[in-house]
Amino acid sequence: MQSYNPAVSHKRKERDIAKLMMSNYHVEQCPQNPYNFKVNINGPSDSLYAGGVYTINVLLPEQYPYKSPSIGFLTKIFHPNIDEASGSVCLDVINQAWSPMYDLMNVFEVFLPQLLNYPNPSDPLNPDAASLLIRDKPRYEKKVKDMVLKYATKHNQEVQNIEIIKESKQDDEDNVSLISLDNVSQLSEHSYGHAEIQSLF
Repeated sequence: MQSYNPAVSHKRKERDIAKLMMSNYHVEQCPQNPYNFKVNINGPSDSLYAGGVYTINVLLPEQYPYKSPSIGFLTKIFHPNIDEASGSVCLDVINQAWSPMYDLMNVFEVFLPQLLNYPNPSDPLNPDAASLLIRDKPRYEKKVKDMVLKYATKHNQEVQNIEIIKESKQDDEDNVSLISLDNVSQLSEHSYGHAEIQSLF
């Protein structure tokens, strides 16, 4: 392994990110950290994930490219080597093959498509998915496709976003209603107290 050189690492990060942004991928950088960004990818057309659009979170470590990037799925996905709750990708999948010769394009053009096409149930981050793949492959495939349809299709993603916005608006309206009711209650108490004072005189 080559020795880490901060200047070389910084230059390489900038070059690889620029290359990725000039490709057909949609890249959204984090304002607080330019080495943390989101990338949208399509599920491979020859896989169970075909038709799905996945948002991937990427974090480049300080030692990149001598150390592989951290990869996580922000879109829910059912896969033996991807943690269903956090979206974390099994590091062994990337680390075993990673070399400074590779760049971010390799991650999205080679590593992730291979991961989605060829799950490894013997090294799971999602034991339920691994077990189902081994015991009942048809049920596993149906579960994968159901998750794609529910969480990764553009239409359902838009519906979920609308529902989130509606819930947020409803919460705001509820808060306004509570404030209004409190004001009415306070005004009523004030008016009642004022009426009592007047009656005493």
